[in-house]
Amino acid sequence: MIVVPLFTYFSTRINEASKQVNLFISPYYEELFGKKMMETFIREYEEMNPYIKIRFFNKNENLPAELDVLIFDDGDFSSLVSSGSLLELNSYTNYDSGTRQLAIPIVSFMDVLFYNKEILESAGFVRPPKTRDEFISYARTISRGEFNASGAALSLSPDDHLALSRDIFSWIWASGGNFWTGEDKPSLNNRTIMNDITFLGLLNREGILAPGIFETTGEQRIDQFAQGKIALMIASTKAIPYLRHRMGDETFGITTIPDAVNSTQYNINLSSVYFGINSNSTHPDEAWEFLEFLVEKSLLLCAELKAVPGMSLNIIPGDYVRDDSFYSLAWYIFENSFIVEDFSGRPGADQYEAIFMEELQNFFSGSRSAQQMINTVQNRWDTVQIETANAEGAEE
Repeated sequence: MIVVPLFTYFSTRINEASKQVNLFISPYYEELFGKKMMETFIREYEEMNPYIKIRFFNKNENLPAELDVLIFDDGDFSSLVSSGSLLELNSYTNYDSGTRQLAIPIVSFMDVLFYNKEILESAGFVRPPKTRDEFISYARTISRGEFNASGAALSLSPDDHLALSRDIFSWIWASGGNFWTGEDKPSLNNRTIMNDITFLGLLNREGILAPGIFETTGEQRIDQFAQGKIALMIASTKAIPYLRHRMGDETFGITTIPDAVNSTQYNINLSSVYFGINSNSTHPDEAWEFLEFLVEKSLLLCAELKAVPGMSLNIIPGDYVRDDSFYSLAWYIFENSFIVEDFSGRPGADQYEAIFMEELQNFFSGSRSAQQMINTVQNRWDTVQIETANAEGAEE
């Protein structure tokens, strides 16, 4: 009579243990979403699914092959694709567009122009610049005046994987440019982009940019902007809460990135945080179920991060957007913009961007003209496209 209950008890515990699934999640959840909210979600999920245990690795460790759930931003998307680390999700999402779906964007941001109101007003400017001529005039006046600040800034450190998209490509998109025009390869060959590159070269030659262009990250520039050392700077809407905390609402503002001739088409690119499944996961089905749960929490994540646009497919903004002038303005910019693609997640993306950065440095150093830079970049991009296409064909 004593042995039978004990046997039943241990048999039940063995069955429970055999059902136990450990899902390993990438450590970047804390950096991208914050520790407190994600841990709340994880506790809730484990209570709903007692046989699932979510486990973590320290962010300083090398991520193991058995990692299941990947959380990453555009800075890591391309390298994950290149290494084959992302499991195709089409069978889970029923996404039937003829392309592979490798990740799900959960929270999205966009780049806008930030300006220091106090510095601009001290220099005699009552509003932010609307055109590129005004931008140069403002930046020149501030850089050469007694304001103890740089007029503008670029932050193109190789440690910042979003640098090109934010600080260079945003200018091209703002004037209606687009690298992808229905073709399988990126293109720079049009007059508008030629003018964009020329404009960027002028900013460099004028000496109005903050020092350390190729050594400084966007995050470092945001701190410099918060300290009043930079008057005009492109940054993500993700920085708005931090800057409001540091500077207050009356010290800075946001606006569209100036174009050359007030173009009728203003393009933006969205930078996102993604969820994906490791292609080496031993529990892909369980990982997908956890991702579905996190997707259901996306509105809460957007509200926590004050993300604009947040969920790009959601045409109704959250209360934090409707009730706050900062986020309402950002949403207005989003609603009146066309969304274009950058290189994130595309085959050969790292190579395309590395080529552009290398030739941009040559251009800024004076060893290339704008036209020579464009021609060189295009020729090298064409080579990458051919090599990438051949590699994909060989795999098939």
